[in-house]
Amino acid sequence: MANTPQARKRIRRNDRRAEINGARVSRIRGFVKKVESAIEGGDKAVAVDALKAAQPEIARGVARGVMHKNTAARKMSRLSKRVAAL
Repeated sequence: MANTPQARKRIRRNDRRAEINGARVSRIRGFVKKVESAIEGGDKAVAVDALKAAQPEIARGVARGVMHKNTAARKMSRLSKRVAAL
């Protein structure tokens, strides 16, 4: 268990940040799922709109440090490729 005041504070802060970061990752997943469901439905217009909404959200995840840059680039690339193939 943490004995110093700084270590106790760090534990409190880590708990708060984990909650915030978890919400961010969940939000990104939701945007990606909207794109994937539009692709499955075969509706290109909806898929393009969903992709345009998802891309800044993924980029924001990178900027906030909840997602690695290459992971985000890979996800955006694969989604873009699938939308373009519709």
